[in-house]
Amino acid sequence: MRKPWIGGVLAAVLLLGACGDPGSSEAAPAPAPKAPSADATPPPSPSPSPRSSTVRPRVAEKSRTKASKVLYLGDSLAMENQTVLGDQLRAELGARYRSAPYSGTTLCDYLDGTGKDSLVPDKDKAAALVRAERPDVVVLQFWGNAWGYTPCMDGITYDKAREKYFDRYAADAKELTSQINDAAGGADRPRVVWVLQGPDPITPDRVRRVNGIYEAQARASGGIVADAGRTVAPASGRHTWVEKLPCTTYERNHPAYCTEQGRSRTALHRSDDYLHFCLAPTTAKSRPCPTRSPGIRRMTAEITRTVADAR
Repeated sequence: MRKPWIGGVLAAVLLLGACGDPGSSEAAPAPAPKAPSADATPPPSPSPSPRSSTVRPRVAEKSRTKASKVLYLGDSLAMENQTVLGDQLRAELGARYRSAPYSGTTLCDYLDGTGKDSLVPDKDKAAALVRAERPDVVVLQFWGNAWGYTPCMDGITYDKAREKYFDRYAADAKELTSQINDAAGGADRPRVVWVLQGPDPITPDRVRRVNGIYEAQARASGGIVADAGRTVAPASGRHTWVEKLPCTTYERNHPAYCTEQGRSRTALHRSDDYLHFCLAPTTAKSRPCPTRSPGIRRMTAEITRTVADAR
């Protein structure tokens, strides 16, 4: 029997790939209101979360000061997260921050040499931004666009060429890390944080394997992973998709984040969008999320904690 939410899921897939006009944003984009100061404190994880896996680089590292600089790149999930993440990094770590996400992208869009087949302009390629910004930490958050929306994937999609899709994604993760390190040069290379994704309601095994690619690349290159996806999954199943979860202690103490069933549960997704975490409707033009959204806050708090470990 066809599940009643399948139509909404398919619509969300299209939104993930074509969430308005792709665009980048500086550290504090004008369209998004600042979150209240209470948002600066990260919430407890809804379930015990293992420490991020980390492998220290064999080259000498830069001294990590309180005012480390963080560069945040990614797709539409990063686009909607970027303002909340910037606020948390500044409040909790005193970090300097630059974000340049583009909706609908995948790893190859941030690689040099993709030219006109990329949704990211040359000035915002990962290597170009590393040379310009000299970050201490580069955070990469990509869902793993699998539906043929990204030209630089050369038509390789999960549904038509599954193993080729994973091979290409792993190769792009390796090349992106290499370009970031080469752009930084020598001992000044930044730590790369790979953000693990939450459950996929359409192809759950795809996210498991994409997350595995991120973990393997982190181990191989001295990176670190932030398991933000765990914070939006039930304690009983890391890759089980749910629309709502029990409120965390932080959310119960801040009722604007805990509004369901007598303030015992909170919504992670809109009922018409099963992939994004912003509770405001998607607009024609991509933007940072303009409203309090518990899923976004949970994920960015885990990213912030991981960045603190990486410094």
